[in-house]
Amino acid sequence: MSGLREQLESALLRARHRSHALTDCVDDSDLVAQHSPLMSPLVWDLAHIGSQEELWLIRDVGGREPVRRDIDDLYDAFKHARSTRPTLPLLGPAEARRYVGQVRDKMWDVLDTSRFRGRPLEHDGFAFAMIAQHEQQHDETMLATHQLRKGQSVLTAPDVPRPAAPVSERETVIPAGGFTMGTSDDPWALDNERPAHRVHVAEFAIDTVPVSNGDYAAFIDDGGYRRRELWSDRGWVHRRESGLEAPQFWTGDGGGRWWRHRFGVLEPVPPDEPVMHVCWFEADAYARWAGKRLPTESEWEKAARWHPASGRSRRFPWGDEEPDHTRANLGQRHLAPAPVGSYPAGRSPLGVYQLIGDVWEWTSSRFTGYPGFAAFPYREYSEAFFGGDYRVLRGGSFGTDPVACRGTFRNWDHPIRRQIFAGFRCARDL
Repeated sequence: MSGLREQLESALLRARHRSHALTDCVDDSDLVAQHSPLMSPLVWDLAHIGSQEELWLIRDVGGREPVRRDIDDLYDAFKHARSTRPTLPLLGPAEARRYVGQVRDKMWDVLDTSRFRGRPLEHDGFAFAMIAQHEQQHDETMLATHQLRKGQSVLTAPDVPRPAAPVSERETVIPAGGFTMGTSDDPWALDNERPAHRVHVAEFAIDTVPVSNGDYAAFIDDGGYRRRELWSDRGWVHRRESGLEAPQFWTGDGGGRWWRHRFGVLEPVPPDEPVMHVCWFEADAYARWAGKRLPTESEWEKAARWHPASGRSRRFPWGDEEPDHTRANLGQRHLAPAPVGSYPAGRSPLGVYQLIGDVWEWTSSRFTGYPGFAAFPYREYSEAFFGGDYRVLRGGSFGTDPVACRGTFRNWDHPIRRQIFAGFRCARDL
């Protein structure tokens, strides 16, 4: 039990340290400002983190008296769209910090006395892990808000490592056959990752590395944004109405060079990094230009988890061991994706690189539940989004914490979204 308690404590501390780092680096006017109608003010995210911790760990698991019942509605994400949240009587920066601190102080007592068994919510510390994952998901959202804010850079991190050698193979063949998708035994997996089930996948080829900025620039240079035949009907309408000409945050200098804004810094676009801040429609058009397509979600997961020798599905491409700095670019350790072909220690047994970390990867699949899906612990986490206009993303980004990233983890968003740290790789039938 002590090992599990220490593991949960570490995950919760890491999340809170990151939340403070993302909010303490700007002044109060930045915290209460809405930097994009797509995003909440940073101060809303901070107090929402505390509200969810209070609801699930203090009141439910701990059975304690509420800290601030009067603000429940303000921080209910389903009651208020992001675009309207600045109009609410939100807690100010000082009050929000005080509130999350009060909740955290009470949470430690609940963690110390929890027996990690009984109700499914408490078994194996699920509720604590769920809250750590929730906070890290909002931390990644706050990191995206930092990318959208104007002004000087306030975030720093070491440069990404350079790969020792380029990857020579452009594609990897994944053989036909069944594999186990999803999980029924990962104690911290969320409801949409469950249950484990067998899926048959036909033979296909998948890009060994994500599509790079250089690859994507070639698509632009070849008239990719002007060629109607490359775009779906909806994609073409969206491209024209939104004036899409390049990935978000890219600016051309008129002489063939591209520049990008990255966390307040204007810099040349590195050709060897995975392309990022492209929507699903752009990824789909590029894939068609390349004579390929986006992989399905099951194809992506088989490439990431299936071990050909044992036939077993593992937690990560490299095995069941937790990610570290040698295997994947996660946890905001850096502020950009690593060049394609990085992290050879993290590649899959069939030689596919960077399936975990760097950039979220769009798939062709719509978001829905697996056969036998059961909502837990509340239907608004996943089920409320089934059947909507959402496409699945896989693999995490450089801004995703390891606690919220594994080979079964599923993310989803509208096909028009570009502010997220999303790129893609292509696949094709054989």
